[in-house]
Amino acid sequence: MKVLLCEDVKRLGWLGDVVEVSDGYARNYLLPQGLATVANDAGIRAIAEEKTRRAEQRIQESKRAEEAVRTVEGAEAVVAAKANEQGVLFGSVSARQIAANLREQGFEVADEVVQLPEHIKQIGTHTVTLKFADDLTATVNVVVVPEQESTPETDGT
Repeated sequence: MKVLLCEDVKRLGWLGDVVEVSDGYARNYLLPQGLATVANDAGIRAIAEEKTRRAEQRIQESKRAEEAVRTVEGAEAVVAAKANEQGVLFGSVSARQIAANLREQGFEVADEVVQLPEHIKQIGTHTVTLKFADDLTATVNVVVVPEQESTPETDGT
């Protein structure tokens, strides 16, 4: 069945695209959710202006993502975490902590772009990939340091 997309649908197409999908997918998901309508000439003409506006918006977002990749490539995030004497963390370093540290340094990094291949559970330097889009990635170094425990100073009295 040919449908006209009324919204951007991940892994299917962008607003205004006419795509071929199975009848069941169209009837049970796309049409009831308002994500698509049956493709016809009137619908295609009606959505043309919105399609060009969204295309321009995607281009702007792509340029912003490319700029973010250029600026953040090779950056270093330093995260302090509680650890034992052997350098094993009491927990792990999360993508949220890494993204927050990079944001504090002035980089535009959302939590969901940080791709951790495995949980960081050791003190040291780790390489982490930031995936801004399917074809836009950057690599940063994450330095995990032991958190300094504050000891109350005592007076000599």
